[in-house]
Amino acid sequence: MVLVAGGSTAWGSGFALYEGSARGNALGGGLVGRADDASAIFFNPAGITQLPGLNVMAGATVIIPGTEVNTVNMYDGGKASEDTEFNAPTAPHFYATYQYSDHFWFGLGVFSSFGLMAEFDDEWAGRYNSHHAEVLSSTVNPNVAIKLNDHWSLAAGFDMMWFDIKLEQKIDAGAVFLQSGQTQVLEMLGLPPTVNDPSTNALDVDQQLTADNYFGYGFNLGLHWKPVNWLAAGVSYRSHIRQDLEGDAKYKKPAALEAIPGTGGMFNDTEAEGTIKLPDEYYLGLMIKPVDRLSLELGGIFTRWSTYDALTIKFDDAILPGMDTVSKVKDWNDVWRFNASAEYKALDWLDLRVGYVYDESPVPDETVDYLVPANDRHLYNFGLGFHRNAWTLDLSYTFLYIMDREVDQRQFADGVLESDFEGGYAHLMGLSFGYRF
Repeated sequence: MVLVAGGSTAWGSGFALYEGSARGNALGGGLVGRADDASAIFFNPAGITQLPGLNVMAGATVIIPGTEVNTVNMYDGGKASEDTEFNAPTAPHFYATYQYSDHFWFGLGVFSSFGLMAEFDDEWAGRYNSHHAEVLSSTVNPNVAIKLNDHWSLAAGFDMMWFDIKLEQKIDAGAVFLQSGQTQVLEMLGLPPTVNDPSTNALDVDQQLTADNYFGYGFNLGLHWKPVNWLAAGVSYRSHIRQDLEGDAKYKKPAALEAIPGTGGMFNDTEAEGTIKLPDEYYLGLMIKPVDRLSLELGGIFTRWSTYDALTIKFDDAILPGMDTVSKVKDWNDVWRFNASAEYKALDWLDLRVGYVYDESPVPDETVDYLVPANDRHLYNFGLGFHRNAWTLDLSYTFLYIMDREVDQRQFADGVLESDFEGGYAHLMGLSFGYRF
């Protein structure tokens, strides 16, 4: 049934977060081989064996995204353009590491692994797919790191992730009457025999899906190798996490629909549940120091989004006669995120940092939608690091450029019109405070 198929895209876009710290942002994630501050818990926890004593770090990254979506209505050829609403979601982080002995370290991280904020005007042309979507997460990650010798370190940890989603969209209830052959109902209301036609809203039903899970569980591993002072390499892994979500589906029906006899059993509030398997990730990094004050790192992150092959939502009470389950095929792709960075110790109290990232989109053309109207991305990163006694202050700025994308229409099935995504961008500003006891 085409009516609520869009609702199953609540988690339907590339929404992993890699903003583990301000220094990590400035270096484009190039802290897998370096791994020499407390945020190594995020990037490669095996590196915390380089940190003596007790270390703490806390901060956040503010993300300000935007894009323009141009659409064409398949029924009348009408064109429209819509910008995303202004939002500034924040990804916080906290880390603590402790050296227990010459061979054992403990670490704790609290950070956001996945997140999303995409909002349009609730009357825009793509409202039958999505007009407001949020994904929030928080991961608590304790680790143990072992220093095997002067060159090799290992780490293992446990992930506990809280996950919350909210999706709002419109449903064209006229499809019920069209698909059941009751076209006289549409004629009575003066409506055309169309589905997901943005030129009319008389039978638009407001749908809001909310769900969360306390908690999903996974694990992480890390390996760090530093044979000499000018060379280091790291590998880390975070497992997939299954989120069994429970929540509510709420509906607001228009007066025109409620006035039609026999529609009382349609689109009533109910509880709902669904499952998503969040992807596992592989982090790689190689660091060299050609001179004492300069370090360079090349690396990559491989994210197995193919774990997100489908999503099924089950409603406790049927939202339409005989419909209590909606399933949607996604078939996302595994993707790479490549990074290169440089860090220069300009003064004893000042570090200069730059980084570049090329980030592939996991969403194939066949399932791309308005939840994240995006494509492959380029990230240009800059930052400063300040040091005074035991204190550190890291600042970062990233300009994220999203490549334009053309989207074929799936207006009848998914509410996705023929579209162009243009001018996509995000400003990311990070700040981290650190202290070594």
